Amino acid sequence: MFEAGEKIICINDTFEALHRKIYRELPKKGTVYTVRECSLGRLKTGATNPGVSYRILLEEIFNDLDPYMEEEMAEELGFRSDRFAPVIGIEEQDQVKNTEAIGVNY
Repeated sequence: MFEAGEKIICINDTFEALHRKIYRELPKKGTVYTVRECSLGRLKTGATNPGVSYRILLEEIFNDLDPYMEEEMAEELGFRSDRFAPVIGIEEQDQVKNTEAIGVNY
């Protein structure tokens, strides 16, 4: 998955009303961020059977502790990793598109 210090870009900034209430700040689509931490997280806040995903914390955004976790286990609210893509992958795609547009072949 992602590593601390890695540059990533937000590709999905569609959040439910609940998220807009409990987060101080949310990432914005098209904005580049720096990974502060990547760990296991959960898929659905407050769900009965929440599942598991990767949780991303960003250098540029700090949020409160997850209100749905037991106080002694509470962690900062993070974001699902599938909301982001590596910046290098996006840059490579743009470079290929630009070269195709001017007729350069590799």
